[in-house]
Amino acid sequence: MRFRHPDGTPVHLAYCTNVHQAEDLAGVLTQLARFGEPVRERLGVDRLGLGLWLARPVASELVADPAAVSRLRGELAARGLEVVTLNGFPYQGFHDPVVKHKVYRPDWSTPERTQYTLDLARLLAELMPEDAVRGSVSTLPLGWRTEWRDDGGQLELLAKGLARQDRPVRVAFEPEPGCVIETTTQAAALLSEVDKNWLGVCLDTCHLAVGFEDPGAALGRLAAAGLDVVKLQASAALEAASPADPATRKALESFVEPRFLHQSNESAPPGADDLDLALAGGLPGEAPWRVHFHVPLHADPAPPLTSTRPVLAATLAELFGGATARTDHVEVETYTWQVLPDAPADDAGLVAGIAAELDWARRSLIELGLEEVTE
Repeated sequence: MRFRHPDGTPVHLAYCTNVHQAEDLAGVLTQLARFGEPVRERLGVDRLGLGLWLARPVASELVADPAAVSRLRGELAARGLEVVTLNGFPYQGFHDPVVKHKVYRPDWSTPERTQYTLDLARLLAELMPEDAVRGSVSTLPLGWRTEWRDDGGQLELLAKGLARQDRPVRVAFEPEPGCVIETTTQAAALLSEVDKNWLGVCLDTCHLAVGFEDPGAALGRLAAAGLDVVKLQASAALEAASPADPATRKALESFVEPRFLHQSNESAPPGADDLDLALAGGLPGEAPWRVHFHVPLHADPAPPLTSTRPVLAATLAELFGGATARTDHVEVETYTWQVLPDAPADDAGLVAGIAAELDWARRSLIELGLEEVTE
């Protein structure tokens, strides 16, 4: 979906397809028909944005075969779908039974990560609509803190590669709890020397909330460092106001699952690297917890738990409520639908949930004064 800010900035709204399992081109094409087009139809819009996740094997397949790229672009157009942003954080295996720390590998100390990201940027330049101003690729915040080595010049190589492209595509580093770049303070410090024409920040509002960061202060910090918010990932974290309460602990236990890492903080980082560790005594339980578990934007989890939707709403207001838009790409990223305690029972349930999240985001943007652009 497309919007126009009062200052004239075109703003793109999409949902991220890393919620779907697909690691070859056939799987990606299937998900367009199985989910993308049905979500668009449920929303009643002529055009729906996708934040495509193209795993390393898919990207390799597309880079090697220009006809495959044309096929993907044709399928997107035929189904009323468009792409201006890619999620390049997971490399592959994002729907393995156990992902956890593997999602941070390979990290930004390796040429494999650089080549993958440049391949994504090249593919996005070919997939973007002709009238798109620019594209974006979100990526991991350098790496997991205990595994990190120096980038060895990979970020400089990345920027130089992006500068050589015919169409502009920027790469956005996504602060996340437990990583080398965990907060916007670390982003401002560790990305101070990058080429800011091509590199910036992907602000994920679930991660922002788990870090107990104030949206206004965080955005001011990035602006002072000269770092653009290249992309916003609209997401909400799980929140427990009284984690020592037995009913609350029982509710939190229902969110413990083996696939993804659910970093947990109490009032501020540092915290526990996963929810099960927090429940086992990794956090005192004397103040509210926020958990890196992406929950649906439009509906709170069952009481006594809540979500950090207010942080998302405040961030949207900071980005779009002023005289100037402070980003132009918004991606709804709830990749955890299938591991929720009340996971959708079938495709129809997932389609309905994704559409409801997008509708919440759409209404939020309109309330902030953006105009929805229709065909």
